[in-house]
Amino acid sequence: MSKLEEKLAVNKYYVDDKVHITVNQNVCDVCDKRVCVHICPAGCFKLVANRLSYAYEQCLECGSCRLVCKKGAINWTYPRGGFGICYEFG
Repeated sequence: MSKLEEKLAVNKYYVDDKVHITVNQNVCDVCDKRVCVHICPAGCFKLVANRLSYAYEQCLECGSCRLVCKKGAINWTYPRGGFGICYEFG
């Protein structure tokens, strides 16, 4: 396990069943840069069989993904109150 993964492992998440990140796969499929895969500090975005896969459950709520997606394929909002990451444990 890398040092980053060790540090991320101590974070506490209150996962909401209401998804706060959605991705337009049609737009992502034709994206040649896929910057979101490289910018996400939590590694929520990955390429699986050359297709973007994402998991909102371990999101650090930084919003970097929506800022770097110049095609507007990522819709990101904060989770509902009481959900998301709790930094006091990390």
